This record gives sequence, structure tokens and C-alpha cells, in this order.
Amino acid sequence: MPEMPPPSVVRDLEKQRAELQRQVREMAPPPFALLELIMGSMVTQALRVTAELRVAEALANGPLAPEEIAGRVGAHPDALGRVLRLLAAHGVFAGRPDGTYGLTPMGEALRADHPMTMRDIALLMGHPIHWEDWSTFLETVVTGEPSPPKLRGMGEFEYLESNPEYGAVFIGGMGNMSATETAPVVAAYDFSAFGTVLDFCGGQGGLLSGILRAFPEVRGVLFDPRVEGNGAAEFLAREGVADRCTTVAGDLFGEVPAGADAYVLKHIVHDWPEEEALRILRNVRAAVRPGGRLLLVEMVVPEQGDEPHSGKLVDLWLMLLVGGRERTAAQYADLLARAGFRLERVVETASAVSVVEAVPV
Repeated sequence: MPEMPPPSVVRDLEKQRAELQRQVREMAPPPFALLELIMGSMVTQALRVTAELRVAEALANGPLAPEEIAGRVGAHPDALGRVLRLLAAHGVFAGRPDGTYGLTPMGEALRADHPMTMRDIALLMGHPIHWEDWSTFLETVVTGEPSPPKLRGMGEFEYLESNPEYGAVFIGGMGNMSATETAPVVAAYDFSAFGTVLDFCGGQGGLLSGILRAFPEVRGVLFDPRVEGNGAAEFLAREGVADRCTTVAGDLFGEVPAGADAYVLKHIVHDWPEEEALRILRNVRAAVRPGGRLLLVEMVVPEQGDEPHSGKLVDLWLMLLVGGRERTAAQYADLLARAGFRLERVVETASAVSVVEAVPV
């Protein structure tokens, strides 16, 4: 695991960056500052194009002219050159005096083989289906209801299952974001007090494997409806933790295996409207023994309204797609209390997520 800076240092840097951005916006006439925000979607599309064409991979061995890049990735030289020019202005590529373009550290992260690649999330954010979802955002704000049932006649999760091609793009993008959170969570929260940790609906076990590698004395249980066919066994073996981890298939809204010391739910509760979220939490409550812990890994939104936080953006996405939400610490305390838990503390990490720790009551 890479060494993580203290969360307090990260928060201070985030505040300084936000303040600098505020000052930059205030230096421009307000309409022009607003226009820059309005036109941000075009940058998203430019990033998606370069990710799709694998431009970053073409530049892995050094700078090239737009014509050379276009020849390698199968694009129109002039058109691609104009995309590179825009993204160079945003620090993704580096324009050189001789007309060539090279990779910056941000551009490196568009490579599929980068250890913290953002390629898949770039593909998702610019995907036509993703944009179709957002085209209905006005109706969601007016009605308070998620868009997919009206747009496609089915919920978002059903649609992802019925459209496996887009489902793979969606899961890949979510995987990019999730992978950036594992090391910060493991660095911020001490799992050594637990004999067994159960990862609830943990997919292939990305977070659980990180916990087990960092805490060799801990054993794991990966609980997921698709655990028998999603490649989890192979993934855990590659991670070197299969001998300390069992896999259990089960229903998201069904009975939860008992006996673990800690139950980890990462980005589960935020996906569901209130009643479904409570149903999940109450099922976990039935499985937690006295002295056990519930650990929610979620983006905890600051109570202060104007404080920057990426959870505020993800919150709108959840509202649009599934009727879920990101919550403040106070909102989590209320939700947990209704499910039979008491909020003990919120542990910040060096990423946007926190560990919400609760105990059964």
C-alpha cells in the first residue's frame, strides 16, 4: 500500500485549493467565471475521446506530433491536434515548442496500465448513455424521483444488467473511483482489533483484500450476490489472501451471515432510498453480535453548506439514477439509530470517503 498523508493535511490542502479557486473566479467578471463552469462538459468529452483512442498509451515512450499520434490511434490529424491543444491548456498534455505533445502526470493517469488509472471513469463520464441520463435531470429535480424508470421503463440496476456492454463501462468507471479509496481507508482505520471482517456486497473483494494484506492477523468473509461468478476467487488468489478469506453468496436484502466482528458496507447505503437503506441496515443489525462494529465507508457531506466536497456532486448523481443520497454525519446518526445502531465516530481518510463507525444498541 502506498503511504498516505494524514487526513488533516489533505483537508488543509483541499481548503487552500478551494480558496485559490475562489479567488481566481472572483478575479474574472462573474459571467465569464460562470461560463467556464457551464462549458466544463466539453472538456469531459475531450477526455473521453482521448481515453477511447488511447492517446496516453501512444505517448508512453515520449512526445509525438499530432500527425504521428493520429496515425497510431486511427484519428484525423487536425481534429486530434485541436483536442490535444484544449487538454494541454488544462494540464493533461504538455505542448512543446516543436509542435509535439507529451504526457503530464495527469495525462499519465489516462493510461490503462497506470496504478491509479482514471481511463475507465473518463470513458463512463463521456458515454452517450451517461449523458442521456443527465438530459433528464430537470425532471428529477422537479419531481424528486430518479430518471431511469421513466426514461427506460426499468431501474438503473436492472438496466445495467440488461445492457451488459454499458454495464461493463459503468462498473469499470466505478472501479476506478473505488480503487483510489482502498489505501486511504486501510491507512486511516485500524482493523487489527477484529478477528473477522465481513465485506457486505464487496464485489470481487478489492477493499477486503486491502484490509487483509495490511492486517495479516485478520480473516475475511466476502458476501456478495454474484460472488460465485464475478471472478472474486481468482482476484483474491492473485492478491494472496484467498487462504484467509471465505466467499458467501447471498441476497442484498436478505439474511446476512452472522459471526463477524466487523461488517463493512462500502458505497452500499448511499445507493438506496431511505426505506431500502434501513432494510439493509436492519438485516446487518440482526447479524452483528454484542461488541461488534458496523463500518460504513461513504462520502460524509460537510454540515456547512458552502464547503467544497466531491460528495455533493455524487449526491446529485445518486438522486438522478437510483434515488439514493450522500449524508451528513447527523443524517447518518439518525439513519443508524432507526436501524438499531449508535454512531460512535466518523473517521476521515485521505480520500473523499470516511469510515462511519457504529455499534449495535
